[in-house]
Amino acid sequence: MGLYLLLSAEEQMTPRLFGLDLQLLFDSGLTLLAVFVLFLVLSYNLFNPARKVLKNRSERIARDISEAYEDREEARKIREEYEARIKDIDKEAEQILSDARKKALANETRILQDAKKEAEEIIRRATSEAEQEKRRVKDEVKQEMISIASLMAQKAVAEKIDMKVQDSLLEDTLKEIGNDTWRS
Repeated sequence: MGLYLLLSAEEQMTPRLFGLDLQLLFDSGLTLLAVFVLFLVLSYNLFNPARKVLKNRSERIARDISEAYEDREEARKIREEYEARIKDIDKEAEQILSDARKKALANETRILQDAKKEAEEIIRRATSEAEQEKRRVKDEVKQEMISIASLMAQKAVAEKIDMKVQDSLLEDTLKEIGNDTWRS
């Protein structure tokens, strides 16, 4: 209340709003207007470029996210392709192994057939050689029999012997040649 008493009578007479004078209200309005103009100027010069930078950044982030999703989808597709290729490679390897087995079996069959033919040829040659050897031995035996018969005939003629002597000569000759020779 002491402050109220010090004010002049003129000051006490002017109407005041909540104890505010007209000058203070005018200054406050002018300050508000200046702040608003300053806000508009700063908004245009500072906030708009900052908003533009933020907008560009958010667009770039959204684009990067979109590209990341696209890259992820592309990577998934590539992975699926590689997995399919790996499966195809497994199938291809199995096919190659199957073909190799078939070729090996064909080679084995061919080698066995060649070996059988060669064995048959060897057996045929051996049989042929055995037959030739058998004929040669027969011829030799015949020749020996002829020579023995001629020896016997010479001895028989030379001695003019009787049948007993002839039988004993035949027995002696057979013993000399051996019984096995005549049996084969």
